[in-house]
Amino acid sequence: MPRRGLILQTRTHWLLLGLALLCSLILFLYLLECAPQTDGNASLPGIIGENYGKEYYQALLQEQEEHYQTRATSLKRQIAQLKQELQEMSEKMRFLQERKNVGANGIGYQGNKEQAPSDLLEFLHSQIDKAEVSIGAKLPSEYGVIPFESFTLMKVFQLEMGLTRHPEEKPVRKDKRDELVEVIEAGLEVINNPDEDDEQEDEDGPLGEKLIFNENDFIEGYYRTEKDKGTQYELFFKKADLMEYRHVTLFRPFGPLMKVKSEMIDITRSVINIIVPLAERTEAFAQFMQNFSESNFHNYTLVSLNEEFNRGRGLNVGARAWDKGEVLMFFCDVDIYFSAEFLNSCRLNAEPGKKVFYPVVFSLYNPAIVYANLDVPPPVEQQLVHKKDSGFWRDFGFGMTCQYQSDFLTIGGFDMEVKGWGGEDVHLYRKYLHSDLIVIRTPVPGLFHLWHEKRCADELTPEQYRMCIQSKAMNEASHSHLGMLVFREEIETHLHKQAYRTNSEAVG
Repeated sequence: MPRRGLILQTRTHWLLLGLALLCSLILFLYLLECAPQTDGNASLPGIIGENYGKEYYQALLQEQEEHYQTRATSLKRQIAQLKQELQEMSEKMRFLQERKNVGANGIGYQGNKEQAPSDLLEFLHSQIDKAEVSIGAKLPSEYGVIPFESFTLMKVFQLEMGLTRHPEEKPVRKDKRDELVEVIEAGLEVINNPDEDDEQEDEDGPLGEKLIFNENDFIEGYYRTEKDKGTQYELFFKKADLMEYRHVTLFRPFGPLMKVKSEMIDITRSVINIIVPLAERTEAFAQFMQNFSESNFHNYTLVSLNEEFNRGRGLNVGARAWDKGEVLMFFCDVDIYFSAEFLNSCRLNAEPGKKVFYPVVFSLYNPAIVYANLDVPPPVEQQLVHKKDSGFWRDFGFGMTCQYQSDFLTIGGFDMEVKGWGGEDVHLYRKYLHSDLIVIRTPVPGLFHLWHEKRCADELTPEQYRMCIQSKAMNEASHSHLGMLVFREEIETHLHKQAYRTNSEAVG
């Protein structure tokens, strides 16, 4: 009996010590949240000598305020969790005290072992197995794929806009903000406290300390929801002074988040072959090469074909021209503007024998209509914005894709029977959907389609001509701008009437 009392007394001692540590941690987090964050050396961003308007700094301040509010919400959630743990520890201490009292009175006690809800865990894991997380699902057509939506710390890039949503916007709904904050925090928890089965090595900081990631190291993420299974999240983190990315996959099977995997991805040696089929279009090609050279690319190869232009044929030849082993390929067009960050997304989302990447391009409208209030449209670099009146997510286009050469050859490449404009990219896309590979389909911010005049040739089949005209109409301008053009005469009549009425009242 004294031995049992000694054990209970020891447990009570350690619980009291843990209780004191938790109280100290809660107080520290509270002081950290309330303390003002200052930086005596901070300065407003921008290049010296440039003029920034009042709206720019107001937007900048608002963005910073939202960032700090997000951080405060995160700290409040951690404090709430610590309070809950404190309450649970208090209950355990009271329980042990009661056991001690019962033992002192000579009455035996046999507790009921808490049973783990194994059936619930089995169900949740079965939801992960059913979802398209670790292996691709064979789909009947391009309409069956569930696209991802991409997000950063402050913005969400979404496909389904409707009339009220925007292609790029801040998550204004509280539930969406809280969801993304929770997901990023869960990803950081996985990276900073890895399990033994995680595919990542412990890495030290410059002073030998343990490397700790925070929300500022979050680069980008993708998410999609399968209505009958759950939500999948793909998260990418990177330290500014390190080359490797950390990739975390999470899945919420209509329940708590469950870690699927955590791994380190080194893309420093990942070479990309950018393959561009071209016929004529010399001005567009000059613009493309100018953008290309600004990113310090090199090693150009020209493959010339003396035959009628066929996009699928050109890409097939370009893909097979490489004979130096496995390589990642980006099928591109001469009207595409892409950033170096996009190429990293290409590297992160394609994996030989596992995944192919089908980014959704943001297609810019006719600048002559978008910037009709200006004498001349601004430079191309200033047109690269995600706004409703400047462009749209080309979710019906499948021409831009990142895949490994081995997967392209295994799948059989392009259908050479397709002639003329359009169709070959859809056939290839369907081949991947019918395979066991995972198709990553998501809008990405660093990939733009520049507007150009489109001509639909008479030689096209009726189906190809319909697709060409549909693409031409959608490329021209937004709904509101097209409406202004359609009702231009009515608007001008109204303005003339207004001016006449104003002049009449002034004379009278």
